[in-house]
Amino acid sequence: MYYIGFDIGSSSVKVAIVESATGKSIGVAQEPETEMSMLALKNGWAEQKPEDWWLHACNAVAKLKKKHNISRTQIKGIGISYQMHGLVLVDKEGQPLRKSIIWCDSRAVEIGNEAFAAIGEKKCNEHLLNSPGNFTASKLKWVKENEPEIYSQIHKFMLPGDYIAYKLSNVINTTISGLSEGIMWDFKNDTFANFLFEHYGISTELVPDIVDTFCIQSKVDKKGAEESGLAEGTPIFYRAGDQPNNALSLNVFNPGEVAATGGTSGVVYAMTNSLSVKESSRVNNFAHVNYKKGNDPRIGKLLCINGAGIQYRWLLNNLSVSSYEEMNNLASDIPVGSDGVCMIPFGNGAERMLNSKDIGTRLVNINLNNHGKAHICRAALEGIAFSFVYGMEIMKSDGIEVNVMRAGNDNLFRSEIFSNTVATLIGHEIEIYNTTGAIGAARASVLHEGDFETFGKHITDNDHVMTYMPFKDKQPYLEAYQLWKNELELIINK
Repeated sequence: MYYIGFDIGSSSVKVAIVESATGKSIGVAQEPETEMSMLALKNGWAEQKPEDWWLHACNAVAKLKKKHNISRTQIKGIGISYQMHGLVLVDKEGQPLRKSIIWCDSRAVEIGNEAFAAIGEKKCNEHLLNSPGNFTASKLKWVKENEPEIYSQIHKFMLPGDYIAYKLSNVINTTISGLSEGIMWDFKNDTFANFLFEHYGISTELVPDIVDTFCIQSKVDKKGAEESGLAEGTPIFYRAGDQPNNALSLNVFNPGEVAATGGTSGVVYAMTNSLSVKESSRVNNFAHVNYKKGNDPRIGKLLCINGAGIQYRWLLNNLSVSSYEEMNNLASDIPVGSDGVCMIPFGNGAERMLNSKDIGTRLVNINLNNHGKAHICRAALEGIAFSFVYGMEIMKSDGIEVNVMRAGNDNLFRSEIFSNTVATLIGHEIEIYNTTGAIGAARASVLHEGDFETFGKHITDNDHVMTYMPFKDKQPYLEAYQLWKNELELIINK
């Protein structure tokens, strides 16, 4: 018997099938095989058709079932992960009224800023744990202001994962975790953030019903079965946004546990049970997948670093080297600190953790007689690692503790220099796992029974690649980090 997991991204849709008893991955399919397109009618806009996500999801299911000779009746549960912060609007017939305004669309920035100023920083921090920002609620307000003819037809709004669940089941619902990612949850009162919708002049009748993250949220209906290739009656057991789901995929549920990714951008997602917020302008706070109403909340503090892997990829394309492996080998011949060469990696737009300043990438302290591309490779890896550590210092000032970091087996964390630098400076081990969001979503089906121990064992047994331990001789790393931080602060304080 099997579970199936959907990961609805903005680049592609991935679907995974795992054994229900062991959590072992049977296969993963991606649709389309080339990257999905986005519509940008104006600068800063980004839209996609929800119907396309559904089409790609159904095609991926068919591909997996055929390749692995699995029948629809062998799939006993469904989990869904999805791109966060998107807005899907449907009418009373459940038809999308417009394209989805997705996560990277920035049209609602000023609306969120106005709400933050009008409602007040103190109330937003205490109740929402965030500024309303450019998140789902503010995007809905944009539609109300700019597309009143569409707004008047709205039956319900949904997040991208809610839409996929709806297409499977013909039931519209959402979760507390999902509402919190749209900045629609009042953590102080443990209820929907009515005051924000009152400020925006939006009816709460547009809010879907709320279900638990782990439960029988709905079941595949006849039409959903015909289109998806899954059996009618198959339960949807789980749903979460991609960053909380990534943490779940890495077995991160408790205070002191941190999930990290090191792709084009870097993400640090740290668990806490504190509702205290000091850095809402630099760090986001969301209800984690195991958030429960009551006195022991589970909050995921999320820090995004735009300038991470994209810098290393830029070097690969411009340094006359053939591979990341060659770059890593070059860097390994250079001692810690790169002989004083520093690279500031923030060349991928404004960095929220730097108070939204856009300072660009900087390469400093080059000696034209002594330094070459090996120094640049080392300085690049160290600079990205230092940016992770710098971000975690911000998060620590906001109340997190770190006992362990768990990360996916992606490009940056495959680098010993990068991972050893981070592990040594944070003083804790980094566990590397070979998993994906779709696999995590599929495995999460087991959690409707509340068996977190078995879930964690599935990850350890199937996915653990290696563990980086912090070096005992920390001093060279501290000195290199301090030099890098001094260079960064010179730029910030100009």
